[in-house]
Amino acid sequence: MALATQAEGTSIITENIFENRFMHAQELVRMGANIKIEGRRAVVAGKTQLSAAAVLASDLRASASLVLAALVADGETIIDRVYHIDRGYEKIEEKLKAVGAQIKRLGNMLP
Repeated sequence: MALATQAEGTSIITENIFENRFMHAQELVRMGANIKIEGRRAVVAGKTQLSAAAVLASDLRASASLVLAALVADGETIIDRVYHIDRGYEKIEEKLKAVGAQIKRLGNMLP
Protein backbone atom coordinates (compact mmCIF):
# COMPACT_ATOMS: atom_id res chain seq x y z
CA MET A 1 0.00 0.00 0.00
CA ALA A 2 2.90 2.37 0.73
CA LEU A 3 4.27 1.70 -2.76
CA ALA A 4 0.86 2.44 -4.26
CA THR A 5 0.94 5.93 -2.71
CA GLN A 6 4.02 6.65 -4.82
CA ALA A 7 2.76 5.15 -8.10
CA GLU A 8 1.01 7.24 -10.75
CA GLY A 9 -2.72 6.54 -11.06
CA THR A 10 -5.13 4.50 -9.00
CA SER A 11 -4.29 1.18 -7.34
CA ILE A 12 -6.81 -1.24 -5.89
CA ILE A 13 -5.73 -3.67 -3.18
CA THR A 14 -8.13 -6.47 -2.28
CA GLU A 15 -7.93 -8.46 0.96
CA ASN A 16 -9.84 -11.74 0.96
CA ILE A 17 -8.52 -13.37 4.14
CA PHE A 18 -8.11 -11.00 7.10
CA GLU A 19 -10.92 -8.45 7.34
CA ASN A 20 -8.94 -5.95 9.44
CA ARG A 21 -5.84 -5.96 7.24
CA PHE A 22 -6.22 -2.28 6.30
CA MET A 23 -5.95 -0.83 9.80
CA HIS A 24 -2.75 0.94 8.76
CA ALA A 25 -4.48 2.80 5.92
CA GLN A 26 -5.62 5.54 8.30
CA GLU A 27 -2.03 5.96 9.49
CA LEU A 28 -0.91 6.41 5.87
CA VAL A 29 -3.71 8.95 5.37
CA ARG A 30 -2.33 10.88 8.36
CA MET A 31 0.94 11.03 6.41
CA GLY A 32 -0.85 12.47 3.38
CA ALA A 33 -1.88 9.39 1.41
CA ASN A 34 -5.12 9.41 -0.57
CA ILE A 35 -6.72 6.10 0.44
CA LYS A 36 -10.37 5.10 0.60
CA ILE A 37 -11.45 1.82 2.18
CA GLU A 38 -14.41 0.16 0.46
CA GLY A 39 -15.17 -3.05 2.32
CA ARG A 40 -12.36 -5.47 1.52
CA ARG A 41 -10.77 -3.10 -1.00
CA ALA A 42 -8.40 -0.20 -0.54
CA VAL A 43 -8.43 2.35 -3.35
CA VAL A 44 -5.14 4.27 -3.39
CA ALA A 45 -4.78 7.36 -5.57
CA GLY A 46 -1.18 8.27 -6.32
CA LYS A 47 1.22 9.83 -6.58
CA THR A 48 1.08 11.68 -3.27
CA GLN A 49 3.76 13.42 -1.26
CA LEU A 50 3.93 11.92 2.21
CA SER A 51 4.83 13.92 5.32
CA ALA A 52 6.19 12.83 8.66
CA ALA A 53 3.78 11.84 11.42
CA ALA A 54 3.67 9.83 14.62
CA VAL A 55 1.94 6.59 13.63
CA LEU A 56 0.97 3.27 15.22
CA ALA A 57 1.76 -0.11 13.72
CA SER A 58 -1.12 -2.55 14.03
CA ASP A 59 0.37 -5.76 12.60
CA LEU A 60 3.39 -7.14 10.77
CA ARG A 61 2.44 -6.01 7.25
CA ALA A 62 1.23 -2.65 8.51
CA SER A 63 4.56 -2.12 10.22
CA ALA A 64 6.49 -2.79 7.03
CA SER A 65 4.20 -0.48 5.06
CA LEU A 66 4.66 2.34 7.57
CA VAL A 67 8.44 1.93 7.53
CA LEU A 68 8.47 2.17 3.73
CA ALA A 69 6.17 5.19 3.80
CA ALA A 70 8.39 6.87 6.38
CA LEU A 71 11.42 6.37 4.15
CA VAL A 72 9.85 8.44 1.36
CA ALA A 73 8.09 10.98 3.61
CA ASP A 74 9.37 14.48 4.23
CA GLY A 75 10.56 14.88 7.80
CA GLU A 76 11.03 12.47 10.68
CA THR A 77 8.36 9.83 11.26
CA ILE A 78 7.97 7.98 14.55
CA ILE A 79 6.44 4.51 14.38
CA ASP A 80 5.21 3.12 17.68
CA ARG A 81 4.41 -0.54 18.48
CA VAL A 82 7.21 -1.84 16.25
CA TYR A 83 7.23 -5.11 18.15
CA HIS A 84 4.93 -6.28 15.36
CA ILE A 85 7.67 -5.84 12.78
CA ASP A 86 10.19 -7.73 14.90
CA ARG A 87 8.12 -10.90 14.46
CA GLY A 88 8.85 -11.02 10.74
CA TYR A 89 11.83 -8.81 9.94
CA GLU A 90 14.94 -9.53 11.99
CA LYS A 91 17.12 -6.43 12.50
CA ILE A 92 15.21 -4.47 9.85
CA GLU A 93 16.79 -1.17 10.86
CA GLU A 94 20.29 -2.56 10.29
CA LYS A 95 19.34 -3.90 6.87
CA LEU A 96 17.77 -0.60 5.83
CA LYS A 97 20.77 1.38 7.12
CA ALA A 98 22.98 -0.81 4.93
CA VAL A 99 21.16 0.51 1.84
CA GLY A 100 21.25 4.15 2.94
CA ALA A 101 18.16 4.62 5.12
CA GLN A 102 18.31 7.00 8.05
CA ILE A 103 16.54 4.92 10.65
CA LYS A 104 17.00 4.14 14.32
CA ARG A 105 15.18 2.38 17.12
CA LEU A 106 14.31 4.71 19.98
CA GLY A 107 12.30 2.56 22.38
CA ASN A 108 8.81 3.44 23.64
CA MET A 109 7.88 6.98 22.52
CA LEU A 110 4.10 7.34 22.70
CA PRO A 111 1.95 6.81 25.83
